[in-house]
Amino acid sequence: MVPPWLELLLATPFFLNCRSHLLSSRSECNLFCVECEAPPAAFCYYCRSDHHSTHRVIQIRRSSYHDVVKVSDLEGILDISDVQTYVINSARVVFLNERPQLRISGPSSYNCETCNRALLNEFRFCFLGCNLRGIKKDMNMTSDAANGSEDKVEDVVVGSSSDSNTKSGEEICNDNNEEEPPAKRVARHRRKGIPRRAPFF
Repeated sequence: MVPPWLELLLATPFFLNCRSHLLSSRSECNLFCVECEAPPAAFCYYCRSDHHSTHRVIQIRRSSYHDVVKVSDLEGILDISDVQTYVINSARVVFLNERPQLRISGPSSYNCETCNRALLNEFRFCFLGCNLRGIKKDMNMTSDAANGSEDKVEDVVVGSSSDSNTKSGEEICNDNNEEEPPAKRVARHRRKGIPRRAPFF
């Protein structure tokens, strides 16, 4: 299942200055609360003390201008077993959103199922955004399979009528269309004229 806060997390811009604490030293909005869905989604250290002291908060970090989050911060609230992890500053992290594709010489053994990005290890997705799209795709496939099985059950119920005079769909179509439709006339394109060569000079 998709947590209700995951889409908000991926759509939130981080590392902007907090409007309520502009003059403070730790005014960067790099925190996210998984329990509050009211704006602003990103807040600073001082806002956490004021409004989120008892909530589950995730700290967003930066690596090469890209947002990452520690695996330890997501444990227990999100299954990221299918997402590629990286070790940065002795901490295992996952990236939030898409990054530019890496140039790899030769074919890659592992690729992301969503964006086909080359992966270092045997994972399904390269970052949390691809993981979200993969979860939604799996959910749609599951619902389609369930709807298909329901349709088959309905077909069996309709086809098992006890009335012997009931005709099948194919028989009804054959009764209504006894005469074959006339053959289609194929239009032939005639030449405009005899091709003539240009004179030689």
